[in-house]
Amino acid sequence: MTTPIGAAFLLTQLGTHCAQAFAARIAELDLTPPQTGLLRAVAAAPGSSQQALAETLGTPATRLVALVDGLEQRGLVERRRNPSDRRLHAVHLTDDGTALLDDIGRVAREHDAAELAALDPEERATLRALLEKVAADRGLRPGVHPGYRTLRAD
Repeated sequence: MTTPIGAAFLLTQLGTHCAQAFAARIAELDLTPPQTGLLRAVAAAPGSSQQALAETLGTPATRLVALVDGLEQRGLVERRRNPSDRRLHAVHLTDDGTALLDDIGRVAREHDAAELAALDPEERATLRALLEKVAADRGLRPGVHPGYRTLRAD
């Protein structure tokens, strides 16, 4: 008799598959998933300091600096001196970064639709609600991938 596959294994299997598929989709925009998440975090809290963004994403500030550097070199974000604390830099999206965020949203919606094609809209809503409940119980931040904790600086 075969042991049924556990739900945690299925979540890991699907999560890994979905992460790899999303990375491939987002690569078409010349982005990595961590860069994509950082752009979304900056859009959600414009003018945040690098330290605040690092805290939001759950990554050391030194690792975040390299991500911000790369996006700044591409003209997608800019650092500005924080007027209330000149030691801090406030990170903002540029116009190009804002435009790219629209493309990211389109890719994310296409990805979600493709990965959940086997489910009808009601099933998708139920799955999302159940996954949100489990994620909240595990103390995961909504919209923040836990991989930022182990993100390499390079």
